Amino acid sequence: MNIQQYTKEFKYNWKLAAPVMLGMLGHTFVSFIDNIMVGQLGTAELAAVSLGNSFIFIAMSIGIGFSTAITPLIAEADSSGNFEQARSTFKHGLFLCFSIGVLMFLGVFFAKPLLYFMDQPIEVVDLALPYLDLVAFSLIPMIVFQAFKQFSDGLSMTKYPMFATILANISNVILNYLLIFGNFGFPEMGIVGAAYGTLLSRFIMVLFLWWVLVKKERSGKIITQIKIFVLDVLMLRKIISLGAPSAMQMLFEVAIFTAAIWLSGLLGKNPQAANQIALNLSSMTFMVATGLSVTSMIRVGNQKGLQNFKELRRIAFSIFFMGSILAVFFCVMFFTFHNYLPHLYIDLSDTKNYSDNLEVVEIASNLLIAAAIFQISDSIQVMVLGALRGLQDVKIPTIITLISYWVVGFPISFFFGKADMYGSFGIWLGLLAGLTTASILLYLRFNYLTLQLIKTKHNELT
Repeated sequence: MNIQQYTKEFKYNWKLAAPVMLGMLGHTFVSFIDNIMVGQLGTAELAAVSLGNSFIFIAMSIGIGFSTAITPLIAEADSSGNFEQARSTFKHGLFLCFSIGVLMFLGVFFAKPLLYFMDQPIEVVDLALPYLDLVAFSLIPMIVFQAFKQFSDGLSMTKYPMFATILANISNVILNYLLIFGNFGFPEMGIVGAAYGTLLSRFIMVLFLWWVLVKKERSGKIITQIKIFVLDVLMLRKIISLGAPSAMQMLFEVAIFTAAIWLSGLLGKNPQAANQIALNLSSMTFMVATGLSVTSMIRVGNQKGLQNFKELRRIAFSIFFMGSILAVFFCVMFFTFHNYLPHLYIDLSDTKNYSDNLEVVEIASNLLIAAAIFQISDSIQVMVLGALRGLQDVKIPTIITLISYWVVGFPISFFFGKADMYGSFGIWLGLLAGLTTASILLYLRFNYLTLQLIKTKHNELT
């Protein structure tokens, strides 16, 4: 095997992936900033943000997963020079994303009373409800942003969503500083202030990206002067047929992490706060792999449009190789600093809450050991999933993710995550098992599918 045939793609892979990584990290960084600032208020407030966001993550996963159908269709249309196909894909994708955003907001809003029936700490639930109202509404601009982002990614214009996300982060930090703590004469609103910061920064984000894409000649001619309510049923069905399974794939994965939040809540507010710390840290490294997943979706989609399946396979493996190297680096980092990273979130100098804070830090440190181990499998599964979406293969991967996370992962989390077993660490053992199963099965699916495509193409030529 000539390893250079893969490493020579690293530079271009990075050129595409880096803006996506920074953009995705930006979304997670909003949560990171919220958690650090809210963590200064106390462990109950941090647990409340965690519980509220558990509902948001589920709704967001459906919207983001659905929007991923736009990227491979735009990439295929772009490589084949089909302007009308790109225009139609964007219009119908935007309409569907807006509709899903509204539905997700309404779903979360009316599901709030369920928090009282989930056996969560009552003080945490009471704090979470007003926070949830505002962040639920922010799902609308968030999912609309995803439509513009996936369109931009499909055109390989990955840096503009990154700029929008950076602007949103700066806005969020400023708004949090003003509204959480009541600085410069603003009202002191606690975690509700964090919710206002998230909501307003997401509106800023979508408006900025729309403005940039309209100004660019290549994208502007596609997204302007469209009749959004003049719809083609066949195109809607095509996007739904790709988007719905992708949404389910993301839902199955996000839901298992959400289940971890709820299972942690059964153990008490301190394990729930610790789970939020470990989840937030591992989410940031996961966004690096997600950037490479989008890159594999774009590049595989381009090669699919060109019908060059040998090149498609080589490029995909270069991305998998690159991501695995980065995953090993993050694995070592988490192992090395697992005792120190939780201190970013918790103030041990707070004598009033010292015992609670110390317990949170100890639990989070142990969870980061499990997070270190699953860096590799988590990275592989999301990159391969991106490549399969680029091939527009979504149905079998949906079944694979369902089996991996809910037939394998969740039962392990539920059994070993009880207080009389391994507690929080047992919950994360289930996450590790689910991610490892998914990475193996998805890789086998991609390997089989690409070999079959190469064989079919060869037979056609001969």
